[in-house]
Amino acid sequence: MDAQGRGQAGDIDPADQWVLNPHTGEYELRLTPSAPQSGIPGPRRAAPSPNRAGAPAGRTASPVAPGRTVPPPRRRGAPPQEPLPGRRGRRPVKQKSKAKKALLWTGGTMAFVLVAAAGGGYLYIRHLNGNITSVSDDGASTGGFQTDKAINILLIGTDKRTGAGNGSYGDKDSVGHADTTILLHVSKDRTNATALSIPRDLIVDVPDCETTQSDGTTKVIPGTDDVRFNTSLGQDERTASCTVRTVTELTGIQADNFMVADFNAVKTLTTAVGGVEVCLAKDIDDEDSKLKLSKGTHTISGEQALAFVRTRHSVGFGGDLSRIGLQQQFLSALMRKLKSNDTLTNPTKMIKLAETGTKALTVDSNLDSIGKLKDLGLELGKLNVKNLTFTTVPVVDNPTEKVKATVVLNDATAPTVFDMIKNDVSFTEVKKKASASKNAEAAEEAARLKGTKSAASEVRVRILNGGAAAGSAQAELEYLQNEEGVLKSENAGNADAALSRTTLEYAPDQADQARRLADIMGLSGAAMKPGKSVTNSQGLPTMTLTLGKDFKGAGVSFTTATKAPEGVQQSTADKVECAK
Repeated sequence: MDAQGRGQAGDIDPADQWVLNPHTGEYELRLTPSAPQSGIPGPRRAAPSPNRAGAPAGRTASPVAPGRTVPPPRRRGAPPQEPLPGRRGRRPVKQKSKAKKALLWTGGTMAFVLVAAAGGGYLYIRHLNGNITSVSDDGASTGGFQTDKAINILLIGTDKRTGAGNGSYGDKDSVGHADTTILLHVSKDRTNATALSIPRDLIVDVPDCETTQSDGTTKVIPGTDDVRFNTSLGQDERTASCTVRTVTELTGIQADNFMVADFNAVKTLTTAVGGVEVCLAKDIDDEDSKLKLSKGTHTISGEQALAFVRTRHSVGFGGDLSRIGLQQQFLSALMRKLKSNDTLTNPTKMIKLAETGTKALTVDSNLDSIGKLKDLGLELGKLNVKNLTFTTVPVVDNPTEKVKATVVLNDATAPTVFDMIKNDVSFTEVKKKASASKNAEAAEEAARLKGTKSAASEVRVRILNGGAAAGSAQAELEYLQNEEGVLKSENAGNADAALSRTTLEYAPDQADQARRLADIMGLSGAAMKPGKSVTNSQGLPTMTLTLGKDFKGAGVSFTTATKAPEGVQQSTADKVECAK
């Protein structure tokens, strides 16, 4: 983008308009007094009010009013001022701001937050806000990520052929299905993340979904059972919020936000970063994707990058699952590229990335400003890419098909993968950061499980339904009595309030009973709540088991896996892999 595009006349290098703010340690865009404040390029949606322009709370953006000189005059006796970036002389030595570090790993998906992370420039931030296209989440998400919780972002790549040259890829009239979908989970403590790819040919149930149509009207689109996952978007006028609902139905994980990219996004973002280096273990000449590359390493961008991520017939087993592996390798390479080059220290490159990114992607209405995207980038950027694991929903061939074209969930391993993500369990070995108070709390919880256990026949407990599915209390009662010998148990109906997690409350003299029931059910020390007993229907003291929303079914253990099941494909973003 040239200087005039930001209201700056004349032959001026954009880098010369970024100056270091010594108070924040960040670069800020400042306009010279001779520059006419010309109109900002027209936004694709209504420009937000100034208080949504992306300046963090408690701070104001820093445009320079007309008449102010840049830099301000040095006072008598003040130390010599460092030269501005892009000007002759030594560049000031500074530490990278946290905001810049925050964006190292995020790659093309989050490229548009780069300028916001670099600091001010109110007019330019407002221009970038105008670039952003947002659509309603229709109530399908949690309402937006929170800084004190784990984060789940749904990344959706569509096969819509809009844009120059994309019609030649076949099916030029495609409505844009969910061709490539990744659920990105970032842990609460930001030490690790999991990128879960969802095969487009996975057979799922697409639920009913309320959607906001392009004309602003709302429409409830009926769900369909036993269909390909990719039909959750585009088919029957389904919007991205339908894909969010489908993922929630499939995994039990509700996304906080979503982002949508089309063919153009792959081409423009890879060009903006100067290309991505990929590795091939063999020559590839794929007529369908139009990719032709020799064995070895290559730097690809634009059309060639799009061809790479679309290739499937020439890698692996030649199907969609093989293509998913290729895409994961590509995204890892893109993240490594951003981390290793000088993009984040070069204002000109940052401008290019910001312009490209804000035009390339569509986000949900809870991420509709540079300020919100920057805040998300700051959270995501706390992650080290070596602890970002790429994996795929475990599947098997559809047993109902003679000619294998679709897949179904692998019931032996998929629930464990979903459960690990829901319970914020890392797929990589991560050294946990914990405060002394958290360590003490964890030790106290673990101690509740240690000690003698009574016989199952001596366990006296009443069961309440506190948020589980209807009938769960009776089902668990029957399981405990018939399968585990917990005969002194009864169904006490519904709890007064819903709980997110199952609890077991007991008196001090019932601790041995509590430990036996915890052992049977796989309850953690955190679920055990020392307190008091209550009187049951026979007038005897009894413990209280309240089944929460995390109850998965009678006899299903509450114990969360600590590592991925055997055979589940995994790779981490810091490793270079060659496509085979």
